[in-house]
Order: sequence, then structure tokens, then C-alpha cells
Amino acid sequence: SKKKELIGNFSREGYPYTQTPVDALDHDFPSTGEGKLIPHGIYDLARNEGHMNLNTSHDTREFCCDSMAHWWKQQGCQHYPKARRLLLLCEGGGSNAANRHVFKEALQVLAKRLGLEIRVAHYPPYCSKYNPIEHRLFSHITCACQGGVFHSVAIAKQFMEKTKTCKGLKVTVDILTGVYVTGKKCAENFLENMRIIFDDYLPRWNYRAVPQTI
Repeated sequence: SKKKELIGNFSREGYPYTQTPVDALDHDFPSTGEGKLIPHGIYDLARNEGHMNLNTSHDTREFCCDSMAHWWKQQGCQHYPKARRLLLLCEGGGSNAANRHVFKEALQVLAKRLGLEIRVAHYPPYCSKYNPIEHRLFSHITCACQGGVFHSVAIAKQFMEKTKTCKGLKVTVDILTGVYVTGKKCAENFLENMRIIFDDYLPRWNYRAVPQTI
């Protein structure tokens, strides 16, 4: 997921191009805002296309997996109708932490939900900067949103949709309205029934979730 942003009349880093001055608060106290924007990004290396899903609830494993499922049903299955597997390049922490069983449980549910084998390759700590999504998508979205005031989720969506590059990057943005609860734990029998296959090489960072249909 990308950096979280406060929703409200708060000044943001950067200089917007406007014909009239933009008035905004210089202190971003959460108590004076409308909530927090949680963006989750997906970047398609082959097509040079990015997709952002926005939510105002919590950055949880369910939101992460719902975001991927939404992208697959809206775009992925159309671009890759014969696909049987997905490769996800993920950070090692956050809602998709490599050492959390709750994420693996959600991933197993996602694999069953999509009917696809999902392979995950995590970047070790301090190495997420090598993830292509950081410099091929997130950096350009940051430029497109610089100086913009996120009065609402809809306005943030408009800013992000304007993202483009001379190399043809296209960005689509959707708003997910689900409510996600933090603090959930995995099922007691998850480890016994886990359909997660770890690689022989660096199993901590590389594994795959296999749906029951395979």
C-alpha cells in the first residue's frame, strides 16, 4: 500500500498549478480532518498499467486481498483470460507481512476465490525500493498529486487518475467502500489445513497459495 493521507483541508507537499491561491491548514491534526485515505496499488509490469483502490477504513489483510480481487475481476481476467497463476511482488511488512499467518490465510481464501495459484515474492526489509511499483507507479502518482488538497476521497481519486508519463503509463482508480476490522487472528486449525507451499530457496520470502481446485 502507498502512504496514507489525511482527508480534509490540509496543505500537502508540492506546488499546484492554479490561477487562484489555495487556502489550506498548515497543521494536519487528524481530529480536524474527515478521516484517513488508505491507497492500495497494483502495477501490471507487462502492460505498464497501474490501478489504485482507495478506502477510508483500515489497512488490513482483507483490504489488501479485496483490492487484488477487485483488480482481477475488473481488468486482470480480461487482459489474461488464460492465466492460471498470479505473481505478486510484495513488501515484507504492513498488511501483507511475510511473517504473518493472517496474511497467508487471507491469501489462501483469495486463491480459492479466484481459482488461481498465487505466488508471492516478498522483498526483505529495507529492499522495497527495488519493487517496480515504487518507481514506475507510486512516484508518478506522487507527482500528479503534489500540492493538491484532498478534501474528499473523490477528489483524491481525480488527482490520481491524471497520472501519466511519456512512456504511456495509464492509471485507473476505484473506491472500495468496505469496512475492515483490525486485530483479527487466523483460525486455530489454519496451520494444520494450510494450503501454502513454501519454496526450497528462501522459503520465508517465497511461497504460493494453491486453490483447492488444483
